[in-house]
Amino acid sequence: MKLLAVDTSGEACSAALLIDEAIRQRLQIAPRRHGELILSMMQELLDEAGLQLQDLDAIAFGRGPGSFTGVRIAASVTQGAAFAAELPVVPISTLAAMAQGQFRRTGERRLLAALDARMDEVYWGCYEIGAEDLARIQGEECVSPPNRVPAPPSGDAWMGIGPGWSAYREILRARLGDAVQATRPEAVCEAHDIATLAVAELRAGRQLPAERAIPVYLRDRVTRTA
Repeated sequence: MKLLAVDTSGEACSAALLIDEAIRQRLQIAPRRHGELILSMMQELLDEAGLQLQDLDAIAFGRGPGSFTGVRIAASVTQGAAFAAELPVVPISTLAAMAQGQFRRTGERRLLAALDARMDEVYWGCYEIGAEDLARIQGEECVSPPNRVPAPPSGDAWMGIGPGWSAYREILRARLGDAVQATRPEAVCEAHDIATLAVAELRAGRQLPAERAIPVYLRDRVTRTA
């Protein structure tokens, strides 16, 4: 399988190329430069592998939530490339990818992902890593005031991840109590983990046509899709 993944939803801009089990990634922390960087990252990865877009099986992208502008960039770039190469797309939750990345780095399996949604709210999702080593949503992703986020479905020993834990750490800890054992506010969404989750979606036949590469903002709505 050959798959290109992109994410521009937060301060990090990243692209990753998956070929079978191997993943190469470009990542740069560059707020407000995503539109400038992402296309060159994609092309560099393809050139290094001696591939063209038409050689891929699909393009995956971080569909959101995140920065409204950043999420739109990823969706737009993905849609344009997929149309040009006649490829399907695979939208992946940025919260799910952030949880997948924390598992990849630390082995933690119970993760509370939070992004700062501004307006005194967070984008929120509870994830557990299943037997197949993939992040799965528990309950629903949502946007919520930090003092009203849904509690984890059961037990303690959860890890809080993402910038929302930096912006609202004390409020979230007061809300969740002993359920949270540690926090990693520095965690970001990476294209590497979007690629990992996208492979499972492709194998399950959940790819979409290029015109459905659209952002999911979560504001004023919730979604169960990972």
